[in-house]
Amino acid sequence: MLTEEQLRQRLSKGLLVETPDQMTEQYRDDLIRVLTVSGDTELVSVPSYYYAAQRAPSLNSKISGLAIIQDEMSHAHIAYRLLEDLGVDKEWLIYKRPARQFKYPYSFDIPLDSWEELVTANAFYDRAGFILLGDAFKHTTYGPWKRALVKVDKEENFHLRHGEIWMRRLIKEQGGHERLQRAVDWMFLLTVEWFGLPDDLKLHGGQLSYGIKGSSNDTLRQQWLSQAVPFCNELGLDVPARFDEAQKKWGITCPFPAQFDAPNKRWELEKGAISWDDVLVRWKGRGTMNEYYVERIQWGYREMQNA
Repeated sequence: MLTEEQLRQRLSKGLLVETPDQMTEQYRDDLIRVLTVSGDTELVSVPSYYYAAQRAPSLNSKISGLAIIQDEMSHAHIAYRLLEDLGVDKEWLIYKRPARQFKYPYSFDIPLDSWEELVTANAFYDRAGFILLGDAFKHTTYGPWKRALVKVDKEENFHLRHGEIWMRRLIKEQGGHERLQRAVDWMFLLTVEWFGLPDDLKLHGGQLSYGIKGSSNDTLRQQWLSQAVPFCNELGLDVPARFDEAQKKWGITCPFPAQFDAPNKRWELEKGAISWDDVLVRWKGRGTMNEYYVERIQWGYREMQNA
């Protein structure tokens, strides 16, 4: 492995990091952290989306939902394969790790119970994934990930467009606006949370200083808001966000962060804002579907081992 000074000199010349011997221990740790979140997010989206795809309104729409699921499995494989190159036990990571140790956005712990919720997830969650991975694709200093994200970037764009197309279609149906609004009411703020802690509370600065990713949490969150809010406004869907001309940035217009009633998919905004420490407690405690989804992923492996 390189010393810190040697690594910084390499990066200052615009050279990519290609192998573990070109990293410092800290670079490797920060890279493992971000790749684990990426792989876990893609993997857990599979049972989440599959659960909802069973409620597709037609065979063709179900096939499109399953195509997205196939892409997500491929994206997860890319991240886990890169982690294996960094010395991580891929088999343990996927099939033996306890459910609570998976690292993915809390929003995937809440079940998607309808086709409206699935396509809203495509428009919201996959847009967040597209923004996060697009940032890594453009800026990351880790060469193998940069090259792998060429494929991922295009497919995540397809996923979010799938969500947009279906939401535009559903909004025209009788009762479609009301059904989509119910999904947006709980999913919008969960996606705002997707980007993690605000910059002033960020725990791991190495991802930015090493150029593993190019933009901060708040910058990426603003990018998502700049796309998601106008899209919702176009459809006449109410969202608690607006652009502040004075500050030249998007702001949340309700108490945020806030307490979330997971079983009822409802934000308890009447109780006012809570601290990000309180949010961390919720994130670390996981949600209602965490153990079920991970069990679905690991079930076949355990059956094969037992046989």
